[in-house]
Amino acid sequence: MTRVSVCVVGLSLTMLSACSSLAERKIANGNFDYIDEPEAKSFDIPADVDKPFINNAFAVPDLGENASDSLVGPKVTVVSPALVLPLVSGSRVEEGLKEATVYFDQVDDSQPLDQTIWNSLIGFLEEQGIGVVSFDKEQQKLVTDWMIAEDVEDSSWFNWTSTERSVGRRFEFNLDVKHHGRTAALKAELKDYLETVGEEVIADLESEQERRNEVDILNKVINHYENQLRIADVKRIRQIRDGLEMELGFDSNGEPAYVVDGDYDVVWTRLLLVLRKLGFNVKDLDKSNGLLFVNYGSAESGWWDSLWGSGDDELDLDKEDYRFQVENVGRKTSISLLDDESNPFPANKVTELYDTFARTMAADDLDI
Repeated sequence: MTRVSVCVVGLSLTMLSACSSLAERKIANGNFDYIDEPEAKSFDIPADVDKPFINNAFAVPDLGENASDSLVGPKVTVVSPALVLPLVSGSRVEEGLKEATVYFDQVDDSQPLDQTIWNSLIGFLEEQGIGVVSFDKEQQKLVTDWMIAEDVEDSSWFNWTSTERSVGRRFEFNLDVKHHGRTAALKAELKDYLETVGEEVIADLESEQERRNEVDILNKVINHYENQLRIADVKRIRQIRDGLEMELGFDSNGEPAYVVDGDYDVVWTRLLLVLRKLGFNVKDLDKSNGLLFVNYGSAESGWWDSLWGSGDDELDLDKEDYRFQVENVGRKTSISLLDDESNPFPANKVTELYDTFARTMAADDLDI
């Protein structure tokens, strides 16, 4: 009998908690009798008695001039504050900033930072089926069309009814790019709001609710940005591991070079793996200028290779310092072989080393 009673009580509590309305979940539980309580008076201290020490550490501060004195009791929301979440590599927020703003620092030099941010934002809007009313690249401003969300709000548990709720929002995004172009701040601002709950229409929001809406959409944009970077990284790693086709050709100066069918960033990383496999030690590098400073030791070989005396990856090169120049050539990437004074290798030497470089460049699953 006791078990049945406990189960009934547990079920009742579950129903009560599950059927609370959306509005009820935003306010504190319990009563608000304190609203009707008269303000407490301070102690009356006789003139001939010393005043006691009063600790004001926990005193409630006075309301500011612009503070609303109507926000008491059930009108005060107790939900957690809305926080911008800088999930993207190189992103950050500034403490105490009232606007829904996130800062991005340049971490990828393949394209301008503002172009990367706008491409990600527009991609998010397209993915969500949200239109763009206006986009001014020079002013770095974008205004969205209406975002409509509909759901069903449960009434109190004893009414067993529900109310249709529809929320429409329009936002403006502004991008503030620093003069050096490597830092930009993306801000979301709620331009229009229209909510219908049954036959009730709500068009005005308190500042706290406006910020919550702005932070919500900004976090969704940041999350999409981060997901796209993650997908791009996975794709890039797969391309690097799968190997790349290479052919003999010429660099931008007309000198003999290896031409790889791949993007510059992918080829650059792949070349580092190839050089390590072939026995080169990278002493220094400058990706922005496409320069690698190396010295040649001997090709990597595992225990199994040494057992069978495999020397297919050995290069007919002196153990000296060399340089590699990597450049974009259309949709492909050239790799030039240079001595330690940046003089290009002769054509016959480039051709002689080609087979080993091409075989290693095309090999699958090089260690990363």
